[in-house]
Amino acid sequence: MPDTDNDNDSNVIAPAPLARGTLRIIPIGGLGEIGRNMTSYEIDGKILIVDCGVLFPEEHQPGVDLILPDFGFLRDRLDDIVGVVLTHGHEDHIGSVPYLLKLRADIPLIGSQLTLALVEAKLKEHRIKPYSLTVREGNHEQIGPFRLEFVAVNHSIPDALAVAIKTSAGTVLATGDFKMDQLPLDGRLTDLREFARLGEEGVDLFMVDSTNADVPGFTPLERSIGPVLDEIMARAPRRVIVASFSSHVHRVQQVLDAAWENHRRVALLGRSMVRNMTIAADLGYLKVPEGVLVDYKKAGDIPDDEIVYMSTGSQGEPMAVLSRMANRDHQIEVGEGDTVILASSLIPGNENAVYRVIDGLTKLGANVVHKANAKVHVSGHAAAGELLYCYNILKPKNVLPIHGEYRHLFANAKLARDTGIPERNTFIGENGSVYDLRDGVVTVAGQLDLGFVYVDGSTVGEITDADLKDRRILGEEGFISVIVVVDATTGRVISGPEIHARGFAEDDSVFEDVKPKIIAALADAAHNGVRDPRALSQIVRRTLGGWVNRRLRRRPMLVPLVIEA
Repeated sequence: MPDTDNDNDSNVIAPAPLARGTLRIIPIGGLGEIGRNMTSYEIDGKILIVDCGVLFPEEHQPGVDLILPDFGFLRDRLDDIVGVVLTHGHEDHIGSVPYLLKLRADIPLIGSQLTLALVEAKLKEHRIKPYSLTVREGNHEQIGPFRLEFVAVNHSIPDALAVAIKTSAGTVLATGDFKMDQLPLDGRLTDLREFARLGEEGVDLFMVDSTNADVPGFTPLERSIGPVLDEIMARAPRRVIVASFSSHVHRVQQVLDAAWENHRRVALLGRSMVRNMTIAADLGYLKVPEGVLVDYKKAGDIPDDEIVYMSTGSQGEPMAVLSRMANRDHQIEVGEGDTVILASSLIPGNENAVYRVIDGLTKLGANVVHKANAKVHVSGHAAAGELLYCYNILKPKNVLPIHGEYRHLFANAKLARDTGIPERNTFIGENGSVYDLRDGVVTVAGQLDLGFVYVDGSTVGEITDADLKDRRILGEEGFISVIVVVDATTGRVISGPEIHARGFAEDDSVFEDVKPKIIAALADAAHNGVRDPRALSQIVRRTLGGWVNRRLRRRPMLVPLVIEA
């Protein structure tokens, strides 16, 4: 990966060379954010990666498709990577795998059946055939110097796993995303007995999901959503459109069941939704009632009160199905009497985009049901009460909260301290923090300079923060170009300035007042012997920029061009 911009260079502390027999842990993504989950573990010259996910862009990152972890520091160590463990099949844990494997295609992938099936389908689109090892709860695998033990955990997607990483330096337990639903739809509980066994053996470092650490109590049962969906469909007069994550198998299952109970059929919308649910159904994780699924192309022939559309776009993504419906840019035209259900939580940063979609659909006449006005979603992450159980069962020596924004990490660390874990053994880090584990002791070893790697169309890592700043300026403040022709010998202006603006309400004639100022500034520069076109361009930029700021109260992007003749 290319170098990335980072304004915190003063905080960068290069870690010392890793001593033999010491385990080095580096969270590469997932700290201080919801997404990009990825952690590196290194001992005796070998590296294990756990998760490799993406982060979805926010409004201040215009034009960006995806944001990857900055694993550029591993570029020279690719041959030392012995495997990538994937805890479950959500995009924020598997979405960056294709970009890592483009650097070295034969890095082994280790995960459950459904997780690997989802990532292999993604890799097929990138024309990568991976080396993979399917595991399940209870399995033990020796991968280089790492002995891995896999533990069943409950989440909003089937087949999620926690992983215990055992080395000569000590044991780390990484939960992945999890909760403790006591009546899960698939009957697969978080295995607290296995957690207790690992606790009795000794967990030197507990790396635990923090997403709901600031939510008191316990996460509601997933099955509490089913009756609500059933009731909404029963009273819906026309079409029902349900939007959720394309990998949320449990939610799709509940929609299928509710549709069946209300004599409706279901059409899946969105390429990722169709792909993922086809995989889940083929592997038996999605139980499809006979005859309930119908091809989207045939759904239009079914009466409006007998059809449910299951779509992507619950986060307001501009190109997803639901956003296109709200913008009247989709074959399905939402109208009066339609019911739209947003059956997911709001990822921080997406609020404005989601509310725009809700407003757009409401304006078209739809009844929009979402988490704020009905119980149509429960989280897939453990709340504070569940995390306290984990701490009391495991009694870990050290804790590193992961998977969350900083308020979540701090809340999780406080829970750990409340159960008796000393503050000195509770670590709140950021992406690039370096921790060394040896003989049950964790020390902070340094801080790497990690930034964001942006995917923009077919380019990866070429877009910088400066480019995004330029895009924001273009979108918010407008654009002004200035062309001036000067005599190469005397520096005298012989043509121009010719000024053109975009993104301004004013006509270009407004700039007539500043043209004499530009000519005067260039004449003064010529008098002082300035002839370099670049230097003259900067004079034009300063003169025009100062005038626009004072006169129009704007700070547009300025592109001056001084041509010698």
